[in-house]
Amino acid sequence: MLDDVPFAARLLMTLAQLQGASSEAVSLPRLGKHLGQSASVLMRELSALGDAQLGGVRGPGWVHIHHVDGHWRAGLTDAGRAVVQHWLAAQS
Repeated sequence: MLDDVPFAARLLMTLAQLQGASSEAVSLPRLGKHLGQSASVLMRELSALGDAQLGGVRGPGWVHIHHVDGHWRAGLTDAGRAVVQHWLAAQS
């Protein structure tokens, strides 16, 4: 299945699956449950996949993270959706 796929790729593909065609962001607890990871692990990976500048290098901007009503949510950007579509097409 996806066990041999790097965590970043699994995270992006899971976000794509959970979001479907909508652009609505996914709660971190829901995402964590699907991936079997804690919120801190998810935040660390999502930060690297977003557009934040870490160590002087800007991330690829594949995800966005925001805090709404006391809850963290994450979603794919258009660039992130394009990357997932590219990966899925390459697997076919």
